Amino acid sequence: MSQSAIKKESSFGVAHIILFLAIAILVIFVAWPVLLILFNAFFVGGKFNSKDFIAVLTEPDTFSALKNSLVIASMTTIGSTIVGTFFAWLVTRTDLPYKKFMKGLFLVPFMLPSFIGALAWKMLLSPNAGYINRLFMRIFETDQPLFNIYSYLGISLVEVMYLFPFVFIQVCGALERMDPTLEESARISGAGLFTITRKITIPLVLPSIMSGALLIMLYSMAHFGTVAVLGIEQGIYNIPTLIYEKIHQSAGSFESIRTGAVLSTVLVVTAAAIIWAQQKILSKGHYQIIGGKSFRPMELKLRGLRYPLLFFCLAYIGFTILLPTAIIFMIGSVDTYGVPLTWANMSLANYKYILTEYDVTKDAILNSLSLGLAAAAITMFAGVMISYVIVKMKVKGKGILEFLGMLPFSVPGSVIALGVILAWSGKFGINLYNTVWIILVAYVARYMAFSLRANTAALEQVHDSLMEASRSCGATMWQSLKDIVIPLVRPGMISAFFLIFLPALRELTVSIMLYAPTTRTIGVAIYTLNEDGETVMSAALAGIALILIVICQSIINRITKKAGE
Repeated sequence: MSQSAIKKESSFGVAHIILFLAIAILVIFVAWPVLLILFNAFFVGGKFNSKDFIAVLTEPDTFSALKNSLVIASMTTIGSTIVGTFFAWLVTRTDLPYKKFMKGLFLVPFMLPSFIGALAWKMLLSPNAGYINRLFMRIFETDQPLFNIYSYLGISLVEVMYLFPFVFIQVCGALERMDPTLEESARISGAGLFTITRKITIPLVLPSIMSGALLIMLYSMAHFGTVAVLGIEQGIYNIPTLIYEKIHQSAGSFESIRTGAVLSTVLVVTAAAIIWAQQKILSKGHYQIIGGKSFRPMELKLRGLRYPLLFFCLAYIGFTILLPTAIIFMIGSVDTYGVPLTWANMSLANYKYILTEYDVTKDAILNSLSLGLAAAAITMFAGVMISYVIVKMKVKGKGILEFLGMLPFSVPGSVIALGVILAWSGKFGINLYNTVWIILVAYVARYMAFSLRANTAALEQVHDSLMEASRSCGATMWQSLKDIVIPLVRPGMISAFFLIFLPALRELTVSIMLYAPTTRTIGVAIYTLNEDGETVMSAALAGIALILIVICQSIINRITKKAGE
């Protein structure tokens, strides 16, 4: 056998070893839990049982929760799409002052947990005790509040505040790369700004708008925190909160878990329907918006509207981000929720108690940091290996990886949490229930798709000729990976790490289903304090969590900046 044949055979063997490991990781962590949910929804004692499945689906609570999920998700998607598209257009295609600074501000909601925002708006706009409503009722001498945050509209508005960046980022990227020839031609022909935007700009970036809207629809359907904080008190349940209530009230009995499995199938089917509908919409039209030569996007002159629109943007950020953040810290510094927010009523006593005397705080911060770091590290390295098979290896079966890798992206977090309960609670020989390890397994499953996207993008930029040159010089495949591929994709790996670490640090939807008394995360600790009526203490812990998030984000920015230099 020739040397080239030996190398070919060796490469073939290594490729299939990596392929096998990659498939095994995704099957164990991702596919297996999801399949167990579907199995337990339809089978009892190994026998098909549609009667119980139909009984759960036809319960009034299930129908109401599904309706609530669809209503809230639809309102959130419409609102976020409008807000995100408008601000993206302002900062990319107009002469708005300080555009770069404003673009950075519009990305701030990505840093902040939406359930903490919901907690803040609850303190501001609850019908009877909210500070804004009390001020309004006192000024206008009425017993009717200005706004009831415990409503479909209230929940949706809060979600819009934190989810619009999904559309904003997508549309910004499309507008910055779009060839402005058609817009310029329309303007030369006498078309006005509104006509150009409505008939040319928006249709051209519609795929990006729809892509961002899809992410928001999926996220809102599966979102736990905002609905839990603002909806449960008024009987407004969506599917994730109903699953949590069923399992929480029965202390995790098998019957409640099976009911949760049935409800989870509703989320999976709904998510699949959303994806199908989006693909059908996008397939009706295809627009090529990026030209083959360099250009600068047309900048529309706002003239007298420049500074009024700048003020509007700043006011929006101030009202939706700064105000709720400030109220969290202020409520955390008073003795009792509802007392006037004056300097005389404020102190650091609550923060001192939370940091030094409340035992849960230390465990929660340690659990969140360790889980975030571990999940980010595991998914980063696993993601590199799986992405390498998908992008660089010509082996049969890698299409399975692409499907399995993106499966968690369309499966809600509460479904993944329920799946790992079924998979790792001792029925199959390994019992991780009520341990921190089961949360880690769920995090790995949930965030694997994030790692695959970042690492796949990085690997696609590494030309195949570099590996071929290394192998022709006698290097083994592992040497080529270590000395050539890994150094070149290191920025992508770092990006994948932090893309997972920060969301895992503030995660609630998965951990609320899996935590034990000693495995609370920061999000769970804040939520349970609020659920127990400890409003000022939950606000104090939320303030500490926000400080921790900002510190971590600053460190991340510094590290990623150095990695890119």
